[in-house]
Amino acid sequence: MPRRKRYLIANMPYHVVQRGHNRSNCFYDETDKACYLSILETYLISYQVQLHAFVLMSNHVHLLLTASKDGVISSLMQNLGRDYVHYFNRRYHRVGTLWDGRFKDSLVETDQYFLTCQRYIELNPVRAKMVTHPADYHWSSYHANARGIQINIVTAHQVYLNLAETPAKRQQNYRALFEDGLPDQDLKSIRDAIKHSYPLANEGFIHYLTKKYNMRFGRRNKGRPEKGSE
Repeated sequence: MPRRKRYLIANMPYHVVQRGHNRSNCFYDETDKACYLSILETYLISYQVQLHAFVLMSNHVHLLLTASKDGVISSLMQNLGRDYVHYFNRRYHRVGTLWDGRFKDSLVETDQYFLTCQRYIELNPVRAKMVTHPADYHWSSYHANARGIQINIVTAHQVYLNLAETPAKRQQNYRALFEDGLPDQDLKSIRDAIKHSYPLANEGFIHYLTKKYNMRFGRRNKGRPEKGSE
């Protein structure tokens, strides 16, 4: 089956997931994660892409990105992946691929799903039972969005800014969203969307996208089962 064309429309947020090959580790320690974020920062600047949320797990990465131009998220991810593999292979005296094929992406409808997706990303270490609260995990954007700690690569989205007029109140309101876990239906919606690379959006918004861009944005036809998501 031919690869599905990526649309990656400008000024719309995308949930992006990149996994290690065969679910192998792509990070072994803090040095690896710091290097990845440093390379990411370089390409966020050069491609004028905003990062709203992230989490670095041992064998995969979640990013929530908005680009100022169509298609540049693909360029960012290709260059980021290539440069990090060069670093990783040199450090660990290895050769060959590190990533499990192309990254996965899902356009996120801002009004209904943006904050849900952002929380999904930052709650990943909790679902993996690595920590009991996202504040206990160092390598995520939770510390910027919920605690006000400056992380240079993180840019607040307008939906997040609309939580309150002042940073302190905004962070308080954002932390309150984590008092309960995500409903099972939201987890399923996000996982299905990223697995099949279709929008995390209601049917009305998908219809709007289809008409505006004259492209198909729905679920692809079923085929061989795909690996699950975290």
